[in-house]
Amino acid sequence: MNRLKAWLKASRLPSQSYIFMPLLAGQLFYLMTGGELNWTVFAIVHLYGLFMQLYIVYANDYADVETDKLNKTFTIFSGGSRVLADGELSRRTLGVAALMMAGLSLTMGILLAVIFGRVWAPAIIFAGIALLWMYSFGPVKLSYRGGGEVLQMLGVGAVLPFVGYYAQGGLLADFPMETLSVILPTQLACAMATSIPDFLSDKQSDKRTLTVLLGQKNVRLVIIALNLSAIAAFFAIDWANLTELAVALPLLILAGITVSLVFLVRSIHQQRAIVLFVTLSIVLTIGLMAQLAYVASNLQPQM
Repeated sequence: MNRLKAWLKASRLPSQSYIFMPLLAGQLFYLMTGGELNWTVFAIVHLYGLFMQLYIVYANDYADVETDKLNKTFTIFSGGSRVLADGELSRRTLGVAALMMAGLSLTMGILLAVIFGRVWAPAIIFAGIALLWMYSFGPVKLSYRGGGEVLQMLGVGAVLPFVGYYAQGGLLADFPMETLSVILPTQLACAMATSIPDFLSDKQSDKRTLTVLLGQKNVRLVIIALNLSAIAAFFAIDWANLTELAVALPLLILAGITVSLVFLVRSIHQQRAIVLFVTLSIVLTIGLMAQLAYVASNLQPQM
């Protein structure tokens, strides 16, 4: 039972929401081309999402074990699962599990290629696996050298929507690129926000996150600016029918949440304020992704 609890803890299943929404949005973008969802493909895509999320959390724990041991300000969003830092699982076991999850992710791509003719699916999925490797492991290891948040943004904000869209039958050349003006800024903001609680341990480990490089106050201002730009870009999408209350009202609420973050900018040493800032930042990103998915599935595009 204790071992099962340790694996559940290591799996950090609430973080599946980061993966699920971009995959869902990508599939719903396909509806805008006049296509219909294939529910078998839908299941394979979200199985891939589960395996990919487990690969990410297991691999990051494996790579960051020494930094996580220094971390005394971890939260439910940051600092790893703690299973290695607390000695609940062995590093070797978690490393093997990470490789298995990467293999299962790639297997889903192969199934999409063999059964449904989505021949580029394995390559796109492999690109996502490689981005995580570049994030956490040498010789690149950008999470320590600087630029890790950009890799996270590309993996979650570009690769995952592309996987969902392409798997359902969309041509990559027809992907609604204007959505990236919403997705990429808010995903970058989310990646930056989740590093805020780890500031002290990251600084001790010489981990060059944007929070360490910019400072806790400045990084919060950048996060606010990125989310405001994402919301503004949403308003600029010509097929997002803003006369619909169900479209405009959530965007205005998200804009209000973003502006409210200004009041938390100066609270750089208050743990409760830090958790609130990170929580609201995650809510903003998931909310924007959900709203894109809603618009794609319920409104006729004007393209």
